[in-house]
Amino acid sequence: MSTRRLFICSTSLAFVLGGSVAFAEGPNLGTPISPDDIAAWDIGIMPDGSGLPPGSGTPAQGQQIYAEKCVACHGEDGKNKFGFSPLFGGGKITDISAAMKTIANFWPYSTTLFDFIRRGMPWQQPRSLTNDEVYALTAFILAKNRLIGETDTMNAETLPKVRMPNHNGFIVRFPDKI
Repeated sequence: MSTRRLFICSTSLAFVLGGSVAFAEGPNLGTPISPDDIAAWDIGIMPDGSGLPPGSGTPAQGQQIYAEKCVACHGEDGKNKFGFSPLFGGGKITDISAAMKTIANFWPYSTTLFDFIRRGMPWQQPRSLTNDEVYALTAFILAKNRLIGETDTMNAETLPKVRMPNHNGFIVRFPDKI
């Protein structure tokens, strides 16, 4: 074996062995995450309602919260000031533009609305709403879209039972969770 080949083989072997030792110990960055820390962020909600927290809310309660915490961005009419899809209304979808897709005509599950509000609203303070506030806002938006009655209460039991108009408009990823 030539000297050059021997050098390349021994250098490669040194890198492989040295790298495996380095990876076995880990980079020692950060601190291990505890199960309690993970649980605080494990807030996923399935279409069947599994994962929904305790709490409840009505459209009337949601209207008050909407006026306090949502109207600045979404406007009183729900059309919002930034060009996103409107919260209320929506006719038949005739093209794929985002402006055509609304909660009432596009979203397949009512639990998705709860999940979205809970995770991302208000945008400047996500996850700052209580579970009762999220249920109330969800009820308000569903009532404004005439998907539930004005006096209906939304909670972990009633919310998954709301049948959205576009329920069958998607390929079901988790058919056992519906």
